[in-house]
Amino acid sequence: MLRISKMTDYAIMVMVELSASRGEVLSAHALAERSHLELPTVSKVLKLLVKTGLVDSYRGAAGGYSLERSATRINVAEIIAAIEGPIAMTECSVEEGLCAQEDNCGLRGNWQRISVAVARAMEGVSLAEMAKPVKPATGPLHITTLNS
Repeated sequence: MLRISKMTDYAIMVMVELSASRGEVLSAHALAERSHLELPTVSKVLKLLVKTGLVDSYRGAAGGYSLERSATRINVAEIIAAIEGPIAMTECSVEEGLCAQEDNCGLRGNWQRISVAVARAMEGVSLAEMAKPVKPATGPLHITTLNS
């Protein structure tokens, strides 16, 4: 099963709250309250988002955080990469030499192809789109295959 980490999910929640603030600078405490997350978790997420340039931080009495650019210009892939690193299905699809089986395995190119497709799909979804409620599908999501 492929899943993003809880920290990445929390990062997207925090980013959605920042986008809803419409440029207002919000404190980590305010973001924790609005997203219903613990303050230490929000602080950790914000540190990573600032480090990667998705969020701006401001010091002082009126300090806090805001999006670095509009929510329409930030995509889900950027947020995932900020928390988890490069989007990749396997270690070998990111960088050569990370797998002990590399010399005996011919799957690296195919894993890279799949990783690129997943990354492109995530790049196609903006933070602004994530902020819009969509009715979730009922039941588990199944992918069907066609048998010849």
